[in-house]
Amino acid sequence: MDTLACSGLTKVYEDKRKALENVTFQVETKGIFGLIGRNGAGKTTLIRILSTELEPTSGTASINGFDILTQEGKLREKIAIVPQEARAIRWMTPKQTVFSYLLWRGYSYGDAKRLADQSLAKLGLQEYANVLNSKLSGGTKRKVLLATVTASEAEVIFLDEPTTGLDPISRRELWDILRTLGKERFIFLTTHYLEEAEQLADRIAILKDGQLVSIGTLSELRKSSRFQYSVKLPPKALVPTIKEAQVTTSTTGITQIMTNEEEAFTLAKSLAEKGVRFSIAPVTLDDIFFSLVGQKARDE
Repeated sequence: MDTLACSGLTKVYEDKRKALENVTFQVETKGIFGLIGRNGAGKTTLIRILSTELEPTSGTASINGFDILTQEGKLREKIAIVPQEARAIRWMTPKQTVFSYLLWRGYSYGDAKRLADQSLAKLGLQEYANVLNSKLSGGTKRKVLLATVTASEAEVIFLDEPTTGLDPISRRELWDILRTLGKERFIFLTTHYLEEAEQLADRIAILKDGQLVSIGTLSELRKSSRFQYSVKLPPKALVPTIKEAQVTTSTTGITQIMTNEEEAFTLAKSLAEKGVRFSIAPVTLDDIFFSLVGQKARDE
């Protein structure tokens, strides 16, 4: 079974800032793996280490049997990455962008041309193939970057916050592409949009201040969470006292009570008997993140 395995990965920068601390986990390299955390949690540092762009201070990792420190040359032939800061070169066209990237990776002229055309077609970019990148929308530019790495036939693709800054429609279009791509390759995706991880990722890991605080499927994260259910009350509703709960009130006045299954259904029965309006549902990834980290994944 092919896996991505991290063992004790730690990264301390020259200014003594510890970006990662003893990160250890193992996942099968198929489908989509989501890494979530606030800005500064260590997501980009981890993805740069795994893609051999940055050496860890200590610890190691391997991807499909290739060690990131001793076999980085062979590993680079198997992986591709779209960094967070990546931008399509303004004065090139999508076809030129993909074609030149493939030549840089060592493909022959003929293979590079064939794979570039196939990749652009697969992502629905044929009509933009010869349009300057500077004239494309933000969502289309992101698709060009995806076409670039997918054309390489890389087994593992790293995407560092690929939809940041996109409008909701462009983001969902990119989600559809990633779902399809995840059936063919292993995608390691970082994001601070929790809905994105919830919609796309087969397995999810949560980073807080450089430390791994939880990992698993959404169902597994729910089961391992201190609270499994969320009860929401309208503004000005009387909030009952519950022993095992985390209570927060939003700026709109809605009160959310996260609690365990037993307490949640006891509370729901009591509220129903009193005629109080409420909603009850399993906790979302956003709820789980807040419970574990104590903050929302991103500032609104």
